Amino acid sequence: MASGKVTDVQVVEYPSDNPRDAEINSYALPILIKETISAQSANIDMVSGATVTSGGYIQSLQSALDQAGV
Repeated sequence: MASGKVTDVQVVEYPSDNPRDAEINSYALPILIKETISAQSANIDMVSGATVTSGGYIQSLQSALDQAGV
């Protein structure tokens, strides 16, 4: 956050227990991060084929934004 705006997102924990999880996260997380910075909120679309990752990301993002007072 800088001046009340989301400037970057660091995903510190995500499923990577198997190759399929790694594959999904390698394409889904950059999309979710880009959408977050563009939307400046957790009101973003889920990534097709990454429903579980998207849902967890959005829920965690909203929690982080709430904690930041945004």
